[in-house]
Amino acid sequence: MSNSMLIDPFGRTIDYLRISVTDRCDFRCTYCMDEDANFLPRRDILSLEEIVQVATSFVELGTRKIRITGGEPLVRKDILWALEQIAALPGLDELTITTNGSQLEKMGQQLFDAGVSRINISLDTLKRERFEELTRRDKLEQVLRGIETVSALPFKQLKLNAVILGGHNDDEIEDLVEYALAHKMDISFIEEMPLGQISHHDRAKVYISSDELRERLSQRWQLSASERSTGGPSRYFNIAGETQQIGFISPHSHNFCSTCNRVRLTAEGRLLMCLGNEHSKDLKAVMRAHPENVELLKQTIIDSLVLKPEKHHFNLEEEPQILRFMSATGG
Repeated sequence: MSNSMLIDPFGRTIDYLRISVTDRCDFRCTYCMDEDANFLPRRDILSLEEIVQVATSFVELGTRKIRITGGEPLVRKDILWALEQIAALPGLDELTITTNGSQLEKMGQQLFDAGVSRINISLDTLKRERFEELTRRDKLEQVLRGIETVSALPFKQLKLNAVILGGHNDDEIEDLVEYALAHKMDISFIEEMPLGQISHHDRAKVYISSDELRERLSQRWQLSASERSTGGPSRYFNIAGETQQIGFISPHSHNFCSTCNRVRLTAEGRLLMCLGNEHSKDLKAVMRAHPENVELLKQTIIDSLVLKPEKHHFNLEEEPQILRFMSATGG
């Protein structure tokens, strides 16, 4: 039984909060944002103190897991201070982070010391030229050094996330699994989400389903469905003879909405109920109008759940209905 005070209209307990601490990033991944992305002015994003206040309120309402995202969260100035404050919250089971890996070489030890228990690292290719094409930055070696750094530290879990695009990097799925296994990491393959208008590729033409990827990987490894649940959207599979697992995040082919237990706080302070629609509540406005009224903030969070939809609707054949990029949402 959960003691959470956060229950949505469909009876789902919301005990997982993803917080975007910035919309800025040092990469320009083709499926995430355009090269000439426009970022929010500093006054429009939450301060770190405001982020900690929201996190505190959520934990007091029953949230047990918080993931810090971006943009690239580790480019946010003084982010380690906020991580330390959130990790120390009584009742929080786990503080995790999703990163592109560019800052891990210099910050890996600091993240562990701050209380981060799990790290997800986005890595779509092991080929330098392809990495530069996909991210528009020549930083593969920097990312790989960062992975080596955190692999040597006693984090609870490390995981690679790879967005697979047909004709761009789908020939590397086996190599990515081999790399993950060699570094004692799990790996999740992600179907691209149609957020924001992009010019690099036609999403419908590069789409590959999780089922197709799993079938290909089954020709190399013996896979069996896992009962593991991490509170996220991945469906995990055991690999015979290995302790690591392969996950698949399938917003198109296997809708995971029925078990959705999460909401997202955007960098500008909007509490977003679902990736697939724009239903949100402006928590920044509440905090800045009533900076000392924590109970009002908590009641606003509770009341906002009435906006959470039953499920999302993504259609690759149509123009994206959600015009915000993933970087503005929190990956």
